[in-house]
Amino acid sequence: MAADVITMITTDHRELERLFDLMRKDPGSRPLALPLAVAMLTAHSRAEEEHVYPVVAKEAGEKDEARHGTEEHHEAEELGRTLLAEDPESDAFAKGLEKFIDAVLHHVKEEEDDILPALRDAAGPDRLRRLGADFAERRARELTGRDRAAGNGGRTRDELYEQARELDVPGRSAMTKEELAREVRRAGAN
Repeated sequence: MAADVITMITTDHRELERLFDLMRKDPGSRPLALPLAVAMLTAHSRAEEEHVYPVVAKEAGEKDEARHGTEEHHEAEELGRTLLAEDPESDAFAKGLEKFIDAVLHHVKEEEDDILPALRDAAGPDRLRRLGADFAERRARELTGRDRAAGNGGRTRDELYEQARELDVPGRSAMTKEELAREVRRAGAN
């Protein structure tokens, strides 16, 4: 049986925490562990923003929480990308690492305390498993680079249309694939 999306999300959270602990305890691990953590966070965030947050916003009635979660994703990702350019032996890296870790852990706590319980209440077990499959597929596409190579997040027009429908984007039936991708991004950020 496929894992539900909440289990998958919390498993990712625990893995990020493990990488953070490793980087704190073993500075020699940072050149390998940091790029892994940043890639994992980015893939995780994209999968949540595409498949989970629209459900949280619309079905769980937590539009503000979904928007806030997206903002936190982008902030943490930017901190991680900035940190990748730093010398892992420098004081600036050490300070930046703590800022990055704190941002991610803050987001994880809010997500696990607020967003995931709302999702669990709004979606039944079958829906959570379907979301888990969608989350896993999107996360894998991001990690393997297939989305960047395909453009528009690697999604078909039908997938973009379905997401636009879930986000209640007006005029979606007449939109091109590119227009749908733009409006889905815009609606997901609101």
